[in-house]
Amino acid sequence: MTTADSEFAEHEPHRKKRRDTRPKWRATTILTVRHKGKVALGGDGQVSYGNAIIKADTRKIRWILENKALVGFAGSTADAFALLERFEARAKDFPGNITRAATELARDWRTDRILRRLEAMMIVVNDEYSLLITGQGDVVQPSDGIIGIGSGGQYAQAAARGLAKHSKLSAAEIVRESLLIASEIDVFTNSNIVVEECSCAK
Repeated sequence: MTTADSEFAEHEPHRKKRRDTRPKWRATTILTVRHKGKVALGGDGQVSYGNAIIKADTRKIRWILENKALVGFAGSTADAFALLERFEARAKDFPGNITRAATELARDWRTDRILRRLEAMMIVVNDEYSLLITGQGDVVQPSDGIIGIGSGGQYAQAAARGLAKHSKLSAAEIVRESLLIASEIDVFTNSNIVVEECSCAK
């Protein structure tokens, strides 16, 4: 540690962290389920700013790469679109290698001064992979193929795990029912739900 670093560390504890009191943009719940040869990705339509509902029918699910992959995002809508564009660019840099593209995006997100200020999370799925990408540089592939993000993500994910184990519903039906359950619990999730589905690789 240099002298300058030492002096900064010495005085850092005395600096007060400014509290961010601005209202938060919330673009709520996204869920993916991989089940019975299909992978489905769905999301509700509500966007809230603080305690106010700004829009009830926002589409948070996008087909990309000539309909070869699906992306869902939660968080600030503008930030999510910025990340979506960056991910598409990375995916074109590594055609056919969605995990490499996700890893590169996560690295950029963590290290780029502008990107790391973006407040969003992403789920990316294709016929082979279901990936969670976070701003902390994480790329996670769950063993059960079920991921929930956003303010109602945990409720939707818990419901999906139960339905996958104890029902005969398809992947798309599980996603829709789980999001409806989340909408009954989480005030930032509504019942205006969009679900997309594709076949898994054999």
